[in-house]
Amino acid sequence: MPRALLAAEQAAILGQLAEGVILTDTAGRITYVNDAAARLHGGRHLGIGPDDYASTYHLLTEDGRPYAPAQLPLARAVLHGEVVADARWRIRRADGTEIIAQGSARPIQDSDGKRLGAVLTMHDDTARLQAEQALREESQALETLNHVGAAVASELELGRIVQTVTDAGVGLIGASMGAFFYNATNEAGESMLLYALSGIDRHAFDRYPMPRGSLLFRPTLAGESLVRCDDVLLDPRYGKSPPYHGLPPGHPPVRSYLGVPVVSRSGRVLGGLFFGHPEPGRFSPRHERLMAGIAAHAAIAIDNANLYAVAQREIGERRAAEERLRELNETLEQRVEARTRERDRAWKHSRDLQAVIDDRGRFLQVSDAWCTVLGWQAAEVVGHPAYTFIHPADRPAGDRPFFASLAKGAAFENRVRHKDGGYRCISWVASQDEDTIYASGRDVTEQKEQAHALAQAEAALRQSQKMEAVGHLTGGIAHDFNNMLAVVIGSLDMLKRRLPEGSRERRHAGNAMEAADRAATLTQRLLAFARQQPLHPKPVDANALVAGMHELLRHAIGPDVRLEVQSADGLWPTLADANQLENAILNLAVNARDAMPEGGRLAIETANVTLEGRQAASQLDMPAGDYVSITVTDTGIGMAPEMVARAFDPFFTTKQAGQGTGLGLSQVYGFVKQSGGHVTIHSELAHGTSVRIYLLRMSGEADGQQADSAAPPLPAGRQELVLLVDDEPAVRQVNADALRELGYRVLEADGAESALALLGAHPDVALLFTDVVMPDTDGRRLATEARQRRPGLKVLLTTGYSPAVARQDGTPGADVPLLGKPYTLDELGRKLRQVLEGA
Repeated sequence: MPRALLAAEQAAILGQLAEGVILTDTAGRITYVNDAAARLHGGRHLGIGPDDYASTYHLLTEDGRPYAPAQLPLARAVLHGEVVADARWRIRRADGTEIIAQGSARPIQDSDGKRLGAVLTMHDDTARLQAEQALREESQALETLNHVGAAVASELELGRIVQTVTDAGVGLIGASMGAFFYNATNEAGESMLLYALSGIDRHAFDRYPMPRGSLLFRPTLAGESLVRCDDVLLDPRYGKSPPYHGLPPGHPPVRSYLGVPVVSRSGRVLGGLFFGHPEPGRFSPRHERLMAGIAAHAAIAIDNANLYAVAQREIGERRAAEERLRELNETLEQRVEARTRERDRAWKHSRDLQAVIDDRGRFLQVSDAWCTVLGWQAAEVVGHPAYTFIHPADRPAGDRPFFASLAKGAAFENRVRHKDGGYRCISWVASQDEDTIYASGRDVTEQKEQAHALAQAEAALRQSQKMEAVGHLTGGIAHDFNNMLAVVIGSLDMLKRRLPEGSRERRHAGNAMEAADRAATLTQRLLAFARQQPLHPKPVDANALVAGMHELLRHAIGPDVRLEVQSADGLWPTLADANQLENAILNLAVNARDAMPEGGRLAIETANVTLEGRQAASQLDMPAGDYVSITVTDTGIGMAPEMVARAFDPFFTTKQAGQGTGLGLSQVYGFVKQSGGHVTIHSELAHGTSVRIYLLRMSGEADGQQADSAAPPLPAGRQELVLLVDDEPAVRQVNADALRELGYRVLEADGAESALALLGAHPDVALLFTDVVMPDTDGRRLATEARQRRPGLKVLLTTGYSPAVARQDGTPGADVPLLGKPYTLDELGRKLRQVLEGA
């Protein structure tokens, strides 16, 4: 009813009530609110309907959900005429505070039963409900404490104790996570070993280090005091930058923090209980008291568990000691028997020779290894003197020095006879007990052989390195000598052409030319040893080659030496320079003849040889595979081992002065090595010498040898312009004269820089003729640069080394011709025409 319709007395009475009263009309509009109701709602609003009441005063259900307007007690009384008794709802005031109201609503009717509106009465029930809730929580906490105390009091396993109290703490104070750290030191030297977690997976915590003694943790870990923090991010004891004084980066979010020390009855700090929550201000003094009680229960239970563990360990150790003593007494005889069986088994199955020897040096007992290693049965050894099995050269003088040295513990090696008549090298150790010697010997024959093979391999390596070094030196000398011979032969050749036929001067020039040719042959032998001679490998049938040399060999060795040739059937073809191979065989035959001054037999044998990996590597220092061998054997005077070791050295000879250059075997050695093969020599004094050449097998069949066609006449130049490059003035001058003699125009340069300048200035240069070995930029790189500037330019290289060596390390390809020094005017003229005409 409207407020104006209320009697003044009624309004005064309602205004004095401690209970709130709200009146509405039949439309649900609020017509009256007394002072108590206004205070409950935080204001006074009239003229609002039931639909607005819930939103205006933010009415919520008791559990905090919004009320549906039609479900409000006032609405139900107005709209449906219901009587709603003992209802409860939340009111959120304008200042943000909330209360829980309790009241009733009923319709208002006149005497005729007509509805005039509704009345809602209410009062603040918050304090009573909070008291009831606190009482329930306290009862629950006490029940939890009693349960935890009872649980851990009867628990003796430390892990379950700390897990129980940690779980209980999380539940009691509503923490999101809890942890118990046991006050100990782990293997990494870190203190506070994590023992239990609650509210978080243990594996998610593995990557974090143990808690440090920061200002936040230290009081708890030291047992000084309990620490409660409403917000660790605002606490000065918590660091925000490294070094972190609180929680490490990536730690689960914690704002509220509570740490409670766990201290034993003796005062020793056992550890600490730590709890956290991601929201600030979640822990209270009440929570401190609860966790102090939990910590006390934990300390008592941990003390009891530790005491029980110590007692159980002592009891267990005592029982174990008693059991070990009983077992020792019961199994002494069995263990003695077992040890005896083990000793016998070791004696029987040992791969080392075991022997017991008496004071007279006779075998009393030997192990089965004597049969395995040496072929002797025990019955064939026992009772016999030890010296009867030892190699005579290894028997020391006297009766017992060998055994006396063994008895002193000194290691000793000797050769012991195998039943098959051979000897094995045995390394002995022994000890003496009164008049009995106990000896143990190990077969070291294979180790000795391996050591010997290693020593041979090292010697072969040193020899190879020596030959390589000498080869480099020899090749350098030959190269320089070829440069000098190029000047001599070129000058003599041009001089000879200008002298009258039959004149004394022409004869002198011819004699000088012959001497220079012999000197050139000598340099070729030096280059052969250095593996730098020019080779022209072709498929070769060694049987046919040796057969074709038969008459030449007969004349070379003379009538006092019998020549025998043994050709292998189905001999494989090989790839080699046939002329150089003939020279090598002829050199060996001549050396063999000189070794048989009284006559004898010279045998030349061909064979197919397949070398296995181990034999090729250890004995011959060459790759495994198929080879063709040519062996030259004589029955001459032979050589001593020290002479065999030096046989391939250049300038080493066993002949008297003036009878040899010492380059024969060196040339053979260099040619075979340059051809990818190997050569061996075996010789004994008074038993002759055998030299074997190994050449790689070639796939397919060898073509027949073709006779060289006659050399064409010397062609003349056609006044083409040749760019001549050589850093040696004398060589350059002779070559320039020779080129002009042949009919060419010549530009001279002493190096690459000047040559490239002349090439740019003279576009009519037809051919670049350059030495390979020059300072700064050599002839190979000069040719490459010149062809880049002038594509299609003809190039001819010349060198005192072999073509094979000259084409190493970045040479132009096989399309670049090369002329070896020294050369005659005819050879130069033919080569120039071949290059210029593309022949």
